[in-house]
Amino acid sequence: MTMGTESKTKINRLINQWTTGTPSATSYLTASGFGRDLLVKYKNSGWLEPFGRGAYIRAGDRVDWPGALYTLQTQLALLVHAGGKTALELKGYAHYLPAKQKIIFLYGPRGLILPAWFKVARFGIKFVVTRTNLFPADSREGFTEFKERDFSVRIAAPERAAMEMLHLVPKEVGFDEAQLIMENLVTLRPDVVQGLLTACRSIKVKRLFLYMAERQEHTWLSKLDLSKIDLGKGKRMIIPNGRFDAKYQITVPVDREGIPA
Repeated sequence: MTMGTESKTKINRLINQWTTGTPSATSYLTASGFGRDLLVKYKNSGWLEPFGRGAYIRAGDRVDWPGALYTLQTQLALLVHAGGKTALELKGYAHYLPAKQKIIFLYGPRGLILPAWFKVARFGIKFVVTRTNLFPADSREGFTEFKERDFSVRIAAPERAAMEMLHLVPKEVGFDEAQLIMENLVTLRPDVVQGLLTACRSIKVKRLFLYMAERQEHTWLSKLDLSKIDLGKGKRMIIPNGRFDAKYQITVPVDREGIPA
């Protein structure tokens, strides 16, 4: 076999195994046997296009944020996922809310470092990346898949996403907006909620979650064993100059319709 034929077979193999709509990290490609010189050759030949610094896409392919997230999760094995409000939107729980600005909420452990090509504002959206130990790093509870074109990405299931969303109240997510979304969550699985509330490390999130669930009178709330959930001690101010809820010891907005008895 001549070098030309071998090279053509190699590029065909690369293109055929490429997942449409996703970038490939240069580090992954080189580890798969495609050296940097070869990648430059493929770029110059019109097979590949650079995608920021450290990644390529197939020439002419359109890559949106889910495709980039897929690469972070599969090729770079990063513990990052779409969560919070974004995961709830993807599952249809927030579709009626006005989209003022397209914001994608991503969550990962403390110390998470994203590659340079992901940070470039090339998707026409804003990323809010929350690096948090809200749940233990090895926690595998509360995830699901979201299918996009030819691939799936890992996102938070509604039970986990609700808690991730409340973690960002009131700075990144408004209290009223979070309450509107919580109103929709009538079908949460009590066993998953129980496991996540037990594992959750934020007293604020646990109290706010239970407060909102109680306000909405969700039936799954009665199936939880609250004695196994650590709600901590002392007061937590969530909203400045709000009213104090004595049961959950949190400061919430003053109820405009009057406080129910």
